[in-house]
Amino acid sequence: MLYQIISLLLEVVVGVVGGASLLRLYMQFLRIPMSVRSGNPLGRFVFALTDWIVLPLRRVLPAMGALDTASLVAAFLLQLAKFALLWLIAGAGGGLFFLPVLAVFGLLSMAISGLTVAVIVYAVLSWVPTSSVMTGVIARLVEPLLRPIRRILPLVGGIDLSPLALLLLLQVAAIVLGGWQGGVLGGG
Repeated sequence: MLYQIISLLLEVVVGVVGGASLLRLYMQFLRIPMSVRSGNPLGRFVFALTDWIVLPLRRVLPAMGALDTASLVAAFLLQLAKFALLWLIAGAGGGLFFLPVLAVFGLLSMAISGLTVAVIVYAVLSWVPTSSVMTGVIARLVEPLLRPIRRILPLVGGIDLSPLALLLLLQVAAIVLGGWQGGVLGGG
């Protein structure tokens, strides 16, 4: 029972901070303004959650083009720390070398989950006309993923089904990732 409680707490904390690190990476890749002056509340939230880990890493990890390696490594290290703590608490014997692999799969799973949430929020906001800054930010996060789908999938009765198609693709990606994880960690 104690293991389950600690596991839940770690999942939430690492999910929020690690997810914010991945969001920071993605927003910087898309060049979405995140400063206080930009008026982007999501950017301010992401900075507040991740500066403590990203800024020190940035001193030793330079960006690779548009890729903010410090944010990516921060999310990976958070996943690695989560699995290492769970491994220590469980008192597991061998298998320590699987922790980085688990962290990579956790990172990919977190990215898929984050994109899924963003697409759902985008779809809901598209039903309600609003001029909120958040609507624009969410649209800028999701639109690059929807563009290729929209080229293939036409409007059906004036309805854009591309968010639904993207959600379907993300769910397929999650299933495939789970299968790969089971294959890699299960030994076959």
